[in-house]
Order: sequence, then C-alpha cells, then structure tokens
Amino acid sequence: MLSLQEISDRLEIQDLMVRYSHAVDTRQWDLLDDIFTEDAHIDYTAMGGAEGDVAATKQFLAAMLPHFPAFQHLISNSSIVVDGDTATARTMCHNPMLLSGGDGPHSLMLCGLWYHDTFARIDGQWRIAERIEEKSYMFVAQPLPGTS
Repeated sequence: MLSLQEISDRLEIQDLMVRYSHAVDTRQWDLLDDIFTEDAHIDYTAMGGAEGDVAATKQFLAAMLPHFPAFQHLISNSSIVVDGDTATARTMCHNPMLLSGGDGPHSLMLCGLWYHDTFARIDGQWRIAERIEEKSYMFVAQPLPGTS
C-alpha cells in the first residue's frame, strides 16, 4: 500500500512531466528552468535531437521547433519509483508533429518514444535531473493529393 507521501510525490512528478509538455508545446522555453535541475542532463539523440544541459536544450528547441507549425506531447503510462528525495520514471510519449510543406500541403510526422527520467527533490520541489529519450517509432504520413 502506498503512503500518503508517496501518492503526493507521484502526483507532483506527474504534474512536473505535464508542465514540461506544456512548456514545450507552447514554446515557453524559460519555463524549463523551473522543471529541470540546474545541472540536468537532457539527451534527445535517440530521436535525432541534441544532448546537453538546460541552456543547450532551450537553444535546440528554439532553433528546431519553428520548422513545425504544430505539435503536441501526449504522455501516459508512467511507471514511477520514489526513493526518498529521488525518483525514476519511464513514461510513454506520443508526439504528432505537423511538417511544413512550404507552398504545398503539410505532412504529419508521428513520433513514439519513452522518457527515462531521474528526478530530484530540491528545496521541497521535484525537478528532472536527467531525461533520456528512447525511440519507439517515427513515421511520416504523406499528404493526400488535393489537401493542404
């Protein structure tokens, strides 16, 4: 049976992961400063992205995501293990991304991945100390003729 503290910790960690998704999906890069630890390590290389600290991650996202007119991070199926002031989780992410077609129709890229996260409680607040992506799938759906 879970203690009230562990239930609270799990809910706070789930909220943290949702705040990450909202920060990225709304292109509010500075919100990531309150989501990651100061010395966090972030590795997006499994999906073709960058690896580095929070500052490098913010730069990467700000440079790459303008190429996508729309995207969403849908997270679920988190398996969270809390151990005092640290925790780990494996969380599924489905990330549809609209690819600009220039003057032609857009295409839809579907990305499936797992986040492998390590969390730390800092001054009573959970933060992501490490995030590593694991690729599940990536698929680009070609537009139908006559669509835009």
